[in-house]
Amino acid sequence: VQLQASGGGLVQAGDSLRLTCAASGRTLRTYTMGWFRQAPGKEREWVAIIDKNGSKTDYANSVKGRFTISRDNARKMLFLQMSSLGPEDTAVYYCAAGLSYGSYTALYAYWGQGTQVTVSS
Repeated sequence: VQLQASGGGLVQAGDSLRLTCAASGRTLRTYTMGWFRQAPGKEREWVAIIDKNGSKTDYANSVKGRFTISRDNARKMLFLQMSSLGPEDTAVYYCAAGLSYGSYTALYAYWGQGTQVTVSS
């Protein structure tokens, strides 16, 4: 499966942004999907994950209550709605697909190319 993330940009603190990940190739229905991010000089970290049916989600503590992950399997799309953004959210955001549910990056075999989110204070 090929993944293409989009929707990043430069926003101000307190703004909202919606990221989209479009998939091509195989169906998404068999995959857990996730959003991860990597800030300059830091390791890639998980942000949010969603199971293959969209019935179970989990969020990193740093984004809980501000970000919402969702998916549309029929359209082969994954979303991340981000609100109350702060400078600490500045990073390259990646979407990923894997066969197991969990927050470890090693569980995800397929990755999008990343989309830059920059939040100014």
